[in-house]
This record gives sequence, structure tokens and C-alpha cells, in this order.
Amino acid sequence: MRLSIRFTSLLLILMFSFPLLAGAQIIKPVKWSFSTKQISASEVQLIFSATIDHPWHLYSQDVPPPPDGPVATSFNFEKSSNYETIGKVKEPKAIEEYDNQFQTTLKYFSEKAVFTQKIKVLSPKDFKITGYLEFMCCDDKQCLAPETVDFEFSIKGNPAAAAVTEAPVESGTAQVDADTVTADAVTEAVKDTASKAEVSASKAGGLEENSSLWTLFFFSFIAGLAAILTPCVFPMIPMTVTFFLKEKDKVKAKAQALIYGFSIIFIYTVIGTVVAVTLGANFANFLSTHWLPNVLFFLIFVFFAASFLGMFEITLPGWMINKSDAQADRGGIIGSFFMAFTLVLVSFSCTGPIVGAILVASAGGEVLEPIVGMLGFSLAFALPFTLFAFFPRWLNNMPKSGGWLNSVKVVLGFIELALGLKFLSIADQTYHWGILDREIYLAFWIVIFTLMGFYLLGKLKFSHDSDLKYIGVPRLGLAIATFTFVIYMIPGMFGAPLQALSGYLPPQATHDFDLNKIVRDNVQVFGSGGSGETAHSGSSLCEKPKYSDKLHLPHGLEGYFDYNQALGCAAKVNKPVFIDFTGHGCVNCREMEARVWSDPRVLKKLREDFVLVALYVDDKTELPESEWITSTYDGKVKKTIGKKYADYQISKYNINAQPYYVLLDSKGELLVPPRAYDLDVDKFLEFLDSGLEEFRKRQ
Repeated sequence: MRLSIRFTSLLLILMFSFPLLAGAQIIKPVKWSFSTKQISASEVQLIFSATIDHPWHLYSQDVPPPPDGPVATSFNFEKSSNYETIGKVKEPKAIEEYDNQFQTTLKYFSEKAVFTQKIKVLSPKDFKITGYLEFMCCDDKQCLAPETVDFEFSIKGNPAAAAVTEAPVESGTAQVDADTVTADAVTEAVKDTASKAEVSASKAGGLEENSSLWTLFFFSFIAGLAAILTPCVFPMIPMTVTFFLKEKDKVKAKAQALIYGFSIIFIYTVIGTVVAVTLGANFANFLSTHWLPNVLFFLIFVFFAASFLGMFEITLPGWMINKSDAQADRGGIIGSFFMAFTLVLVSFSCTGPIVGAILVASAGGEVLEPIVGMLGFSLAFALPFTLFAFFPRWLNNMPKSGGWLNSVKVVLGFIELALGLKFLSIADQTYHWGILDREIYLAFWIVIFTLMGFYLLGKLKFSHDSDLKYIGVPRLGLAIATFTFVIYMIPGMFGAPLQALSGYLPPQATHDFDLNKIVRDNVQVFGSGGSGETAHSGSSLCEKPKYSDKLHLPHGLEGYFDYNQALGCAAKVNKPVFIDFTGHGCVNCREMEARVWSDPRVLKKLREDFVLVALYVDDKTELPESEWITSTYDGKVKKTIGKKYADYQISKYNINAQPYYVLLDSKGELLVPPRAYDLDVDKFLEFLDSGLEEFRKRQ
């Protein structure tokens, strides 16, 4: 960011005064306003407008979940018979960039974002729509805990609708959270942004996920080209083209070839449309998070991979192919169409796994994704048949069929087997099964791609493979690339981050044998006096920490995840309490732990001189009803660990940013001013030492 010279002085003042101001304030960088737009008597558009302070940014609905990414923006509507939602919440096109903090590509919004949701009005009476939204925001230095905002919309009834409920007639402008803006301000804000919101909403149906759709189209197109290079399809190219060349009228022959190509595209696109209509966007959340579809998708990929590796062939009933082939003999437009349909049926044993993989990969997203995926695949699949019909002389330059076609099929089988593990990994992470931790996942990939490399070199042979007398240059190049990829993955078995694969691998926290962590935890600490004590000395717990089966401290540190439990232990052992306000999606927290806490001097003090307690402000674990609290800040009942301790941080210390470190005596009284994100190790040590000194004075 460039700054003009006239602001330099002001900037310096703000930079030096920020530490004094940031210690005790509630940051509200995102302000929400709500409004409606009447589309017709039966349809209304709900508008959620977010104003975002610079340099903060609000995350999209489509981001990896913690710990791989931040908390996504989400909208939750109270169920009612008065209306039904149409599709999902639409958002404007997001900025998509690589985020150095989360080490992955993320979508976010800056300055302003307008989300829209269409609803169908089912009640003749006026009614209200209520619910809440959840979001997370970060700037370049810190992230705030996820926040929820209630919303309420006043909706006019649809006179044409049958009476569903006798709801009382209510009026008034949309209610806005007290911390955002007033109803009048909402009206003004909506006037200012309504036109842009309308444009965003009109584009959202097909363009809001433009980049991801183009990516899906590209990879589906590549898959279509790969399908051509399979034993079921490649030999059919000259046979099919010869059929069109028999036609004496060259113009008619080319017209039939075009119809043939468009028919292939039409057939596959219809398949994608059926999947889209059958499943739809409302099914996406179930597909992407529930264990059942993800395990099913994993098994489907394994099934397809086994077919490609030669274990069996996926075939369609012979009567279906024969009937289609008989229709192809009719000639003309109908004949060309059924020729295309026959090709689809005959080649199913090779194209079925590829088509299935595209549909499975795209079915968990927008309605358009299966359609776009099939369009990309079919376009590439139809292209050679049409081009060779137009330019038959090109047939002379085609490579001859042979064993290399089966090799392409086997390589695709290895790749499908590797990609199928991602679905099993999603289910494993969501439900904490612990069967596919990071190193197990990596071990599978290393073995799979090593075997693929040996296959490319001719050292591994399947039943359908022909003898390989020599290795061609392209095959050797692919083998080199495969083994290079394997060697790149091997350090990941010992804890290397493998940033290029971060979107495909389970989180680093699931890695059991992390060599970096072992070295850090066992490093000799040569502090004052050169005592040579290890970083493990002096650790003790009064009792088993609550929630320790789900929550953990870094670097092998021992501590608690419940404030009262930590305070009770501190009184017993006569030590000060070190509170770490943290979160699963807090990148700066991880950075502090990696760059500051990992220092042997810091580790030694944390282990020996403090009772540690990590209070996760974004954890979703439900608390027993006896531990629910009613907030003195917003009056809401807090029912989860995260909401309880996020409220405690705000109510007690008037701040909502993490990381945030607090030192207390055994009575819960503050020892020294709390400390926030700062990567200066010496200053952090000074913070710990000053807290210890004050604690000893009070003794």
C-alpha cells in the first residue's frame, strides 16, 4: 500500500500510539445492514450489505474450514411455513488470492460486499423472516473471533397465496444489530447500494463462481482429451470418420459430422443437467460434509480405479447398444444422433469412470457445476471426431493403436485412486475418526505414485498390458515427473509443510510423527547458569484437563482448556495463570506459537513457571446446560466453548482480537497489562518476567 508524503507524520503517530490504544477496545470492522427488494408479488430479494473498514477483509462463503482456513460467512434462516428460500445465498465476485497466513488461496471481500437471497412468499399475511449470520474477518496482522449478527426482515404477504398461517400483521423497517446501524441508516445505505446489489444478484446465478467454473471446465476438458486416448475410444476415430467419408455429397457429410459432434455434447450435457436437477444446490452441504456421501464417493473412485487397472470392465447391457446402433442406420439427423449415442454407450467402459469422477467432484457445489463439467468433457471428446471428418487427411498422421492406449488407462487408474482418498479424508476430519491422519494419507500417495512410476518404466505389469520393449521419451519424461513428485512428498512424512499440496492433505495438526516438533520439544535449554535442563522439566497438572481429547497446546505443553479448572490448579501449586485466547482458525496464533513460543527460553518459562490455559473462542463443542452462561455484553445465552470464552474476553478485557495473552495471579487478578500479537521474542520474555516478578511481590 502506497501512502502519500503528507500522511507520513500522521501514520507515524498512529503506529506509535496503536499499542496504547489497542489494549482495550472492541473492534467492529464489519457493519451489516439489511433490506428487501420486491421482485414480484410472490418473490422477494433479501439484501445483506456489509461495510468493511480498511484494511480488514470479510471472507467468502466458499473457503476451506478451520484449521486449513478461516470461518466462512454463513446465513441461517429460522424455518417458517410463510416462505421458502430459492437457491442459496448469492455473493458478489470475491477477490481470490493466495493468503500467506493461512497458506492457501482464499476468497474474500474488502470495503463492501452485498449478499442476496431470493425467497418465495407463501403467506397472504405480512410476516417477518428472522435468523442470524456468522462471519470472520482479518487484516494483515490479526483475525477476530467469529461473530454472529441477528437479522430480521419485514415481508409483505402475497394475496394470491393460499392462507397458510394466521400470522399477525407487523410493519416496520428491517431490524439491524445494535452494534451496526439504525433503521434509517439502513434505508439510506440500501438506496446507495441497491442498484449495485441488483447487478450483483443478476450476475450471481452464473458469474459469482466464474473462476471456479472455468477451472472445472478446463480440467473436465483435459479429462475429455484423456478419455480419447483410451482403448475403447481411440480406435473408433478412423472407423467413425470413414462412415462420413462414404457420403458423396461433401457438404452433407460435413453437416452430418457437425450434428454427430453436437449430439455427443448434447448427450453428456443432459447427463450433467440431470445430476444438477436431481441433487441441486441445497444438497451441496450434505454432500460436502456428511460422512456417508464422502465415503460413498471414495468407494466409487476405488471402484473406477480398479476398472482402469484391469480388474474388470464396466459395460452396459448389449441390447441397449444394439438398439441404438440400429437407429444409427436410418441416416440423416436422427442417424447421426444415434451414432453419437452408440459411441457414448460403446465407450462407457473407458469413459464411465472419468465421467463419474467429474460428476462426483462437481456434485457438491453449485447447480451449474455438473453441467459445466460435462460440457467441458464432451467438447473435448467430440472435437477429434468432428475435426477428422472435416480434414480426413489428418488421419494419416495419427499414431497407430497399441499397448500405449492401455497404459494411459492404467495411469488414469492410479490418479483416480489417489484422488479418491480426499473424500475419505474429509469424512475422517469432520467426524474425528483418526484413521487417515496426515502421514497415513501421505504414505498412500507416496506408494501409489511410486508404483505408477515403476509402471511407466515397465517394471510393473498388469494382465492387459503388452510387452514393453523400450521406453519412449514422453513416457520417460512422465516417469521422471512422477518420481520427482514422490521425492517432494517424502519430507512430509517427517513434518515438512508441503505447501503446494496444502489443499489436498489433512491438516498439519493431525501429523503424529512431526520431526520438527520432536526436536523443539527435546531441545536442551541452556539458560542462565548453563543448567542444561530440558524443555520438559517441571511440567505438572493437578488433574486431567477437560476437553483434552479434542483440544491441544502446541510444542507438547501441558495445560487446561477450562478457565475455572486452571484457576483452581494455580491456587494449589501457587503459580500464576497464563491465559491464551486463541482459535482454531487464528493464523496469527499459530505464527506466535511457531516463532515465539518455540524459543527454548519461552518454552522453559511456560512449562515451569505458569499454569497454562488455552481458551478457544471459535470451538463448536457444546457445553452441558449447567455450564451455559448469559452474556452481560449482549444478553445472549452462550452454549458452546467458543462462544463462552469469546464473550469472557470481550466482557472482561474489552477486546475481541486473538491472540491475546493475559497473566493472572491465583485469585484471578491481573498481574500486568495483557499482550497481543507481537513476534518480538525478547519483549514476550519481558512480559512473562514482569508477570512473574509481580506475582512474587504479591506473595
